[in-house]
Amino acid sequence: MAETGGRGRRVTIADVADHAQVSTTSVSKVLRNAYGVSPATRLRVQAAIDELGYRPHNAARAMRGRTFTIGVLLPHISNPFFAEILDGLTEQLGGTDYQAIIIQGGRDDASERRAVDALVDRQVDGMLMVAPLSSKSRLEEVAAGTPTVVLGPHERSTVYDSVNDDDEAGTELVVEHLIGLGHRRVAHIAQRDAGRGRPATTLHVIRERTYRRVMTEHGLAAEIAVATTSYTEDGGYRGVRELLARDPRPTAVFAGADLAAFGALAALHEAGLAVPADVSLAGYDNTRSAGLAHIALTTVDQDGVMMGRTAGRLLLERIGGRTSSVRFSVTPTLIVRRTTAPPSESSQVS
Repeated sequence: MAETGGRGRRVTIADVADHAQVSTTSVSKVLRNAYGVSPATRLRVQAAIDELGYRPHNAARAMRGRTFTIGVLLPHISNPFFAEILDGLTEQLGGTDYQAIIIQGGRDDASERRAVDALVDRQVDGMLMVAPLSSKSRLEEVAAGTPTVVLGPHERSTVYDSVNDDDEAGTELVVEHLIGLGHRRVAHIAQRDAGRGRPATTLHVIRERTYRRVMTEHGLAAEIAVATTSYTEDGGYRGVRELLARDPRPTAVFAGADLAAFGALAALHEAGLAVPADVSLAGYDNTRSAGLAHIALTTVDQDGVMMGRTAGRLLLERIGGRTSSVRFSVTPTLIVRRTTAPPSESSQVS
């Protein structure tokens, strides 16, 4: 380990103090960035830390009240949009002593509870919970003991901060786009609700509800078609297979997430249908893969990097002592690429 400094044991504060020829109190103050250390002393101590490879022991830091860790709860690690959130969080934590610890919550409440408990047991200084399944009361229970930011759900709390996308506005953009191209049979791939006690505030419920509203406002209520699967590649694949089995089949499909759109794209190609000549396809998230030349997916950009960066900033503020609640909402934009086009005459009559 680097912190042994070649001595066969862990380097201690006393070793750093001896190497820098200062007191252990001075070393402690430098580590805590505390007042009362001259610039010259600070430079000597930092040089000794670098030369010896000293790193504070996490357990000792916890005893002093800080572990300098941020726990990140993800429902799963397959969604590329989560990587963008993590990029933003890591960018915000850069230059600080904080590091992120990532844990997968799973697809049911019991698994998520175990994951959250594991982070709490490790005494993380703050927690970012991405699209959690837990009820609001459970989230507030966690936040009462650990500074918390919840990303995704549209609910207000006085105990934790929240970061979300304006999912209603984003859905309006994409459904209006498809209808504006001339599509009437616009279908939607939704996600089955797995949360507890908060369906009205979950992003997938808001996206489906808005899709239904926009279709109705355009006099297309009779054309509403929803396949409720999941925001995964498999969910998108199964969703399109279900929609194609209906008569007449849709001329456009709005998948509630890019990951589902990728699965939908595979199912459409498997069925011998061209995109967008036979069926237009749109997603949500504007993941990096959506912009690849061979995919070129029309999608809604909700700026995952900014969401992660904002979540990190709010967490550091919470850890620093802020107690007032903050709710931050991203304004989405529509990114039009090659997977959407006006319906062909043959697709309209098929």
